[in-house]
Amino acid sequence: MANTFGNSYGLTTLCPLINGVHDEQTSFDKITRRRIQRLEEDAGSPFARIPNTYFARLFILNDVFFQQGNDVARDHLKSKYLVFTSNFHGELEPYLKGMWDNAEADVRSLWQYAVAFDKVQNADDFIAYIKKCQLTTTLFFNGSTDVSLKEQLKALYVKQVFSEFALAHQGQDAAALRTAFNNLMAEIKLADLDQPSWAPGQTRLQNMY
Repeated sequence: MANTFGNSYGLTTLCPLINGVHDEQTSFDKITRRRIQRLEEDAGSPFARIPNTYFARLFILNDVFFQQGNDVARDHLKSKYLVFTSNFHGELEPYLKGMWDNAEADVRSLWQYAVAFDKVQNADDFIAYIKKCQLTTTLFFNGSTDVSLKEQLKALYVKQVFSEFALAHQGQDAAALRTAFNNLMAEIKLADLDQPSWAPGQTRLQNMY
């Protein structure tokens, strides 16, 4: 089904940017591009604050590229576009509401010079705006497991911890290994998805041993 794969959703949007310049100096697309480039990465990214985001990407589309020879008429875009794509767990409207609720300042900054974004004043307006800019994501395939972000982060945490455990306890006798393993199982709390676990955007785990 278009846009969805199991419980995952593939969002693709193209939001036209206002043609023109700010203060007769810098074009609106360049201002937007610089704001994208200044975004923090990993755990500091605004997308790390948005619930159930598997993957998100922002970039500026300057024009379309056509490679069929010089004798073919070429189409060009009338505007440059802010492209936003995201793969996430769940349905579209709750995700966009979470995006507004958890990263409103970043959303306002990044979309400030998108056409008609000045009419967006709240979460409902933002949801309606993004839907107008949405393209159908055909043949969408989710490259991760079809579970919530919390479950995936917990799984990554457990995988890392078990790898470090195996390296740290090689050569121990069976009794010592069993004691260490039982302590590990008590510490990682498999049934608790909140802690200990990886945080959204986290790229490495502090060494436990």
